[in-house]
Amino acid sequence: MPLIIIPTPVGNLEDMTLRGLRELREADVVACEDTRRTLQLLNHFEIKKPLISCHEHNETERVKPLMARLAAGERVALVSDAGTPGLSDPGGIMARAAAERGYPVDVLPGANALLPALLLSGAEMDSFLFVGFLKGKREEKRRRLEEIKTLRETLVFYMSPHRLLKELELMGGILGDRGAALVREISKVHQETIRGTLLSFCDTMPEEKIRGEFVCVVDGAAEAERDDAGWRDEALALARAGESTKNLANSLAIKYGIQKNVIKKFIIENCSREA
Repeated sequence: MPLIIIPTPVGNLEDMTLRGLRELREADVVACEDTRRTLQLLNHFEIKKPLISCHEHNETERVKPLMARLAAGERVALVSDAGTPGLSDPGGIMARAAAERGYPVDVLPGANALLPALLLSGAEMDSFLFVGFLKGKREEKRRRLEEIKTLRETLVFYMSPHRLLKELELMGGILGDRGAALVREISKVHQETIRGTLLSFCDTMPEEKIRGEFVCVVDGAAEAERDDAGWRDEALALARAGESTKNLANSLAIKYGIQKNVIKKFIIENCSREA
């Protein structure tokens, strides 16, 4: 029997699809991120099913018992607390495990925060990169932002309220003070789209609005920003090879038309972090 991946509402319970409800009613067991949250959802729609937790800390160890249920012919539904499982939520490990073992996997279309935020932001949608949550400590986040800073695609981040201002400041420092939109409380009563720039949000965001999870949609790199990557990559490569900062600043300033002090500052900051 199949593994059925079912999106659940990110806000309004009316966003639950009829097909999703039917699949939940037909399931033999529901694997869920938080049994308490899923129980509330099922109770609202008067559905009674056995629940098994499957969250970011135990998803790997849940593979064996849930695959055994599929092997025994059971129909397993997989949900997260809100939105589509696997999209910055648990579920990806389970989906891969079922596919690798040859069990049928079906994914229902439905609720997520990504696409509504993109449309609400008014950003370019021809091509975008879904970054999700920035993971790890500050240096890991910094490295990830450095990797994507020259991409022309619109960037989409998920952000938690208690890290919002610090991450916006970090993003603005590395990506530049780009145009962006913060979309909060998607599909809820207080849904709101706030447009501005990454660093302007740090100065203007009222504390009372820093509630619930945010989606931050950021403009892609402008042509000048993408060209900027050339001297940075060359500076780091030559500095690591032992070239002096003074000589590098002189030669790259002539080659790229960049101010010497900007080059020196970049080399000192980045090479000192690696030391």
